[in-house]
Amino acid sequence: MYRTIIGIICMCLAFGCGNKSFDTAEALQLYIQQPENEYVYSKTVNGVDFSVLYKPTDLLVNQELGDHKSAEIVDSLRDKYKAYMYFTVSMSKNNQELLSNVAGNKRRFGAMVNELAFGMEQKVHLYTPKKDTVLLVDYIYPRMYGMSGATTMLFVYPREQKVTNQEFMTLSIEDLGFYTGEVKFKIPTKIIASEPRIQFN
Repeated sequence: MYRTIIGIICMCLAFGCGNKSFDTAEALQLYIQQPENEYVYSKTVNGVDFSVLYKPTDLLVNQELGDHKSAEIVDSLRDKYKAYMYFTVSMSKNNQELLSNVAGNKRRFGAMVNELAFGMEQKVHLYTPKKDTVLLVDYIYPRMYGMSGATTMLFVYPREQKVTNQEFMTLSIEDLGFYTGEVKFKIPTKIIASEPRIQFN
């Protein structure tokens, strides 16, 4: 009984009692994809489907780990990734990538390729209730060449106290030429403080 109590205390210290933990990355992925857990948000505006998913640190750690899962490597990778917040933004129209919807218009297609690849820092913004903007660190746009049902990107922002000290943050996506206007997502910051983890060891 004594050992069990000590074990629970140690786990609370290691993970924080508010943090859920999962045996696999797949189980964690399933958890964050349930809207009631507040990690994913969706809207449809003028026929365009938008989805924003906050990606917990351990999913990034898992991608880099490979077969070497020592506690030292896990801790090192967690330290590396926890300085940032990761958001996957997906957009689709007619269950297709955005580019597939303008494929018949060469000029518009070329302009959108350029915007998606190089100009999204001007289109996607993260800010606090006080309208403090969080500067984008990087974003990744993998070209899927019509093989996917959505245009999906990863946006990386610094995990700054001016965000985490607030009750919520807002991620906004400006109109990309589909007459949606600006689309906003209000995301509670508590999901960062209590983000779920993977039990690697």
